Amino acid sequence: MTRMTRRALIASAALGALLATAACNVDQGNTTASPAGATGGASSAAPKALKVGWSTIYLAPSWMQQTLQMLEEDVAKLKAEGKVASYETFNANGDTSQQIAQIQAMITQKYDVILVDAGSSTALNPVMEKAVAAGIVVVNFDSLVTSEKVIRVGTDQVEWGRLTAQWLADKLGGKGEIIAMNGPAGVSVSEERWKGAEEIFKKYPDIKIAANVHSEYNLAPAAQAFASAYSAHPTITGVFSQGGALSAAALQTLVKQDKKLVPITGENYNGFLKLWADKRKEGFSSIATAQPNYLAVIALRAAVAKSAGTAVPSTITVPLPEITDENLDQFVKPDQPDDSYPIQPIPQSEIDKLLGA
Repeated sequence: MTRMTRRALIASAALGALLATAACNVDQGNTTASPAGATGGASSAAPKALKVGWSTIYLAPSWMQQTLQMLEEDVAKLKAEGKVASYETFNANGDTSQQIAQIQAMITQKYDVILVDAGSSTALNPVMEKAVAAGIVVVNFDSLVTSEKVIRVGTDQVEWGRLTAQWLADKLGGKGEIIAMNGPAGVSVSEERWKGAEEIFKKYPDIKIAANVHSEYNLAPAAQAFASAYSAHPTITGVFSQGGALSAAALQTLVKQDKKLVPITGENYNGFLKLWADKRKEGFSSIATAQPNYLAVIALRAAVAKSAGTAVPSTITVPLPEITDENLDQFVKPDQPDDSYPIQPIPQSEIDKLLGA
């Protein structure tokens, strides 16, 4: 059986299951009956309570679990306000074909709002545009598609690279030798962050990139990859890292080998923040930023506003938070697991500004 045929069968099976019952293929989330009068019998004076679905390419990573929790908490608020009638989460388990089938099923089942965390920047465009053509409000967040016909909510990944690389260049006084820890080759987020970083490093010819390492965004493979690069370049003066687990892997390696602690850029991965806080008293310094989980809440709020007839921007770019030596204590959570992503909540007033309210 060819890979393409197998994917087609998987997609067909997933679509059939979804059409048979909304409960099938749903890994998380809940369904609540529409409030009396919310659908069908809704009064003309009040907006219809919405049927909302979220299709995500993955649900297992801790970042996704935190996003799910934040989204469900906001759904509960909107249900209490009579703005959302029901909500479902659909997990594509990394299969883009299955995600396409899920969105198609939501079109058939006449969802009012479809939220999407996309597994591909281009493959989902046709089905998402089909949903828009059917009158459904489609909002894509976090991992973005290229279609301009849907509302997109994200951060500037290129700026992520610029921000952290500039901090490292300044910290090194414009000269030194570094290891670059990037995500998997070909992944758009990794490519964009490195693109921004390269823009900065090209301004500093005296900063030598001794090794450009690609790794999964997981601690174990990242530690192995960094240890290998470091053994070949033990005189580095800094590390550019674009992911929290990658940063934790680099710092843990230096600590375990009792080596000099050089500046390492990072992300709001709690395991890294904990170690940073512990080693700060020894002079270790970093900067970190984040892909905030509340992108999901902004996406939902944008969909609700759009459904009520309010004009919202087609592209919403959320500012990148900055975690520094000075405000680290506001973010690190000593009592929470390493594999979590602490972030300060965004005030409703800031959400309103982003939505143009």
